[in-house]
Amino acid sequence: MGEILVGTASWTDKTLLASGWYPPHVTTAEERLRYYAGRFPLVEVDSTYYAPPAEDTVRLWADRTPPRFTFDVKAFSLLTRHPTRPAALPKDLRGETGPDTKNPPDTKNLYVQDLDPAIVDQVWERFVSALLPLWEAGKLGAVLFQFPRWFPISRGNKHYILECERRCDPLRISVEFRNHTWMSEENRAETLDFLRSYGLPYVCVDMPQGYPDSVPPVVAATSDLEIVRFHGHSDKWTSRDIHERFGYRYSPEELQEWAPKLCELGADTSETHVLMNNCYRDYAQTNARQLAGLLSAMPACQVRPAEPLA
Repeated sequence: MGEILVGTASWTDKTLLASGWYPPHVTTAEERLRYYAGRFPLVEVDSTYYAPPAEDTVRLWADRTPPRFTFDVKAFSLLTRHPTRPAALPKDLRGETGPDTKNPPDTKNLYVQDLDPAIVDQVWERFVSALLPLWEAGKLGAVLFQFPRWFPISRGNKHYILECERRCDPLRISVEFRNHTWMSEENRAETLDFLRSYGLPYVCVDMPQGYPDSVPPVVAATSDLEIVRFHGHSDKWTSRDIHERFGYRYSPEELQEWAPKLCELGADTSETHVLMNNCYRDYAQTNARQLAGLLSAMPACQVRPAEPLA
């Protein structure tokens, strides 16, 4: 029986700050992280998807949290084959995006295939290096590779997943799909067997169904670490407004339905991460607290409590 860690995606969302979840006297970045870490044992960093983090910032995350606190970190968009703003690249690499590339520097977005391989190598090396303070402190869970809806099951894409694992070494990666072909009934067993054969954690998602990027909520263990992310069931999933997409509060009945599934998953792993990604106001924090309470009340579950920083 492994531990189950419950937390949320982000602790600095602007609507969370406006919701009153943080007490009035908690106003600085350091105070907010310390306050959050005193209430949850796990958090997901999503800002790293939009731009690689600074190593000094990552070191502060490690220093400002309790010894057993855990960070899951979302991979930079360029590395997951998403469109990326040129301004998100390190400053010294931005001038090298043209003229020998398909997209000049002033284009709105670029993709990994638009860049010189040497630049891509630099982005990989710097991204991994920046996260090493968390890994060295024993506080890095996994780097989340959330692949886009145009990333279907294929031999080439499997090879790319393994390339991501190799490039991230010694950091661990986890894999989330947004293309339904990976988890269709005909391909599900193949996908899970592939991940198991390399010990890669499959990220189960609870999300709206019936959309091009919908993936069914398949709960399966593919490694000693498993991750479940809750995106909500907003009826505005296609909105460009991120808060409309994820602004969904789970009902107690919905969480109650999930609790035994998570408990069973925890029995098959050494560690299970449960992350509420319904990030609008304090929805995620409220639901995470409720879900942790449900799991703690189940005798078969071992839920890691938060540990205040000494």
